[in-house]
Amino acid sequence: MDIKGKRFLVVGAGKSGIAVANFLLRKDAVVVLTDNQDIVKLGSALDELLHAGLQAELGNYPEVREGEFDMVVVSPGVPPSVPPVVAAKQYGIPVLGELELAYRFASAPMVAITGTNGKTTTTTLLGEIFRAAGLRTMVGGNIGRPLVDVVEEFGPRDMLVVEVSSFQLETADHLRPRVAAILNITPDHLDRHGSMENYIAAKARIFARQGPDDFTVLNYDDPGTRALADSTGGQVIFFSHKHNLKEGVLVRGDMITVRQKGTDTDILPAHEVAIPGVHNLENALAAVASAYALGIGPEVLARTMRSFSGVEHRLETVAKKNGVLYVNDSKGTNPDASIKALEAYDRPIVLLAGGRNKGNDFTEFARLIKQKVRVLVVLGECADEVEQAARAAGCNNILRAPGFHEAVVMAHNAAHPGNVVLLSPACASWDMFNNYEERGDLFREIVTSL
Repeated sequence: MDIKGKRFLVVGAGKSGIAVANFLLRKDAVVVLTDNQDIVKLGSALDELLHAGLQAELGNYPEVREGEFDMVVVSPGVPPSVPPVVAAKQYGIPVLGELELAYRFASAPMVAITGTNGKTTTTTLLGEIFRAAGLRTMVGGNIGRPLVDVVEEFGPRDMLVVEVSSFQLETADHLRPRVAAILNITPDHLDRHGSMENYIAAKARIFARQGPDDFTVLNYDDPGTRALADSTGGQVIFFSHKHNLKEGVLVRGDMITVRQKGTDTDILPAHEVAIPGVHNLENALAAVASAYALGIGPEVLARTMRSFSGVEHRLETVAKKNGVLYVNDSKGTNPDASIKALEAYDRPIVLLAGGRNKGNDFTEFARLIKQKVRVLVVLGECADEVEQAARAAGCNNILRAPGFHEAVVMAHNAAHPGNVVLLSPACASWDMFNNYEERGDLFREIVTSL
């Protein structure tokens, strides 16, 4: 891309937008940063960019006129319905996201991971695998550091492992990862995408430009994901913990095995994978498929999966107090993620659930609550919805918390020795917090102080 002297409008002044503005200014572009909120938290980061020549229009979006900008870069959290994006498309101004911009400057091979659940765990695990294999590896994208910050520091002998959200994929037109993995697809973000069909279509953009030298890793056990095999131009590698695949990555007895051209290569026993739960076994299988496709051997794979203990905010053990296990699963931001969290434990659970609903139905979640949850503590914007679904499923031991701190204390007081106090809200955090990390950090802080 020729950037020097071109005029860019960057929509969204969060972490992604600031990173994009900084990147473009370093390449001598003319950059206008806008946000419909008057951002006061940016502080020194914004001041430095203003000194570097950034123009900022905060509090209101500017009117976009024909020919005024050469390109619009939109942050993932900004919906495509906002006026600057609508106007840009009307006038034929290219609209792209931070991921797409970074990809156009990438020279390192990329493994891109998407799916409704498990992205962060799988992405982080893959990063550890490649590092253990001696590759200089950048892990980022939808987690950690924006890719555009560091993409040019990594070359053809290095590795980019990138978590990719459906929001980022909406504006990815040239993205062509060497390996594209879709872990699963269950209802989520329907308030943004409008329908499951649109949501699936957004996820499928991860492999839209792949060719026969690329690899598409798909979950055979998830029907919606399996069905995408006919749509990719890459070589399909299925993974499954339920089926005896003719080819792919499977669990044979208790052994994780790569089956390729009639040959079985054993990796390690499934029970030796350090991260708990069946869903994390799926994540491990996806990581094996992605890394093995790029030549990583069984020894490195086995060693890493025996030592990798998981990520923050995803079934993270916070404390054990008086026989009660406290678990932070703040990353459970939809019902399917929280269902997987409930399934990971075989002891009575005191569950904290609620927040902002993203257009999801809680019926299946509530059925499992009836089976596995001793006490349900509901909180947040959609506490009524969660409580109604739970009562309809026959669950009556429900407490209503006026705030987050009170919810944690109520769960603590309700727990018996041998119980799990589990924060897995099945909802977004945005009614009370800026993100799920902030929510999980506060849970950890409160539990530690109990």
